[in-house]
Amino acid sequence: MLYPFTFHPILKERVWGGRNLERLYQKPLPPGTRIGETWEISDRAGDASVIANGPLAGRDLRWLMEHHRQALLGTASADERFPLLVKILDAQQTLSLQVHPSAAAAARRGGEPKTEMWYVTEAAPDAALYAGLKRGVTREQFAEHIAGGTVADCVHRLPVRAGDAMFLPGGRLHAIGAGCVLFEIQQNSDTTYRVFDWNRAGLDGKPRTLHVTESLATIAFDDFEPELIRSRFSHNPKFAVRFLVRDPLFRVDACRVKRGQRVYLRSDGVQVLGVTQGRLSLHYAEHDLALQAGQFALLPACLERVALTALTRVEYLHAQPG
Repeated sequence: MLYPFTFHPILKERVWGGRNLERLYQKPLPPGTRIGETWEISDRAGDASVIANGPLAGRDLRWLMEHHRQALLGTASADERFPLLVKILDAQQTLSLQVHPSAAAAARRGGEPKTEMWYVTEAAPDAALYAGLKRGVTREQFAEHIAGGTVADCVHRLPVRAGDAMFLPGGRLHAIGAGCVLFEIQQNSDTTYRVFDWNRAGLDGKPRTLHVTESLATIAFDDFEPELIRSRFSHNPKFAVRFLVRDPLFRVDACRVKRGQRVYLRSDGVQVLGVTQGRLSLHYAEHDLALQAGQFALLPACLERVALTALTRVEYLHAQPG
């Protein structure tokens, strides 16, 4: 009964957002709004992704999880919710400096643990990501800088370009810098503690809430100057793979396929594909699906083999929960 699914994006207006998701990926943005995020695959309360294709169009991911969990995720999974949350972000301004809880911090303080990764698809010439602390910054010094409004001086800045990737375990201080468009694959969580918001107002004209106490209890103060993911694509000219993340929560690879090549994905649990460049065709039984850049497909675990054909030279992310 199940087949490869696509979903309608869920649009999120953000004070730091823009219009790039319309320009780059033809997302249907409402006029006059700053869209900072599209939630592409989501099983959150009030934000369940609605199926866009095939016989189950109009049903949502929550319904799939309630009625077809084993076929969707595989026999080994006991998750009540879909384990991943997949987004595209357009940061026209720098996001708030923030932190998400690790599993240990969430157990102590409540909230949901959140680990994530970023894959940059477009970057302005001076774009950067912020991640971790500058070497030697202590908790006490950090708190002093918060009080003095100079906390940005404590954060490690990494210049980026398209194709760069960053892993962000829970507890890592971070912010996306202005001029970045990126794909985000994360643990299914929405707990965020804001440390600093660059003294700007929110969409309602008022300063957004900060969570200084929670942040100081959550930040990993031994996390100094983390690096971007350093892996490179393999040398196969027809089908190259770049290993990005190997974590107990999820695995992510970048794949590059030469135009006209066909590859096959065999069932190895639920899989998510997100096209970053080019166009990709999927075929399973009587179901055909075409994806362009900025579109995602969810492949249920019960599908034995799915054929992928590169309609152009194509690059895509391949993600699986751990």
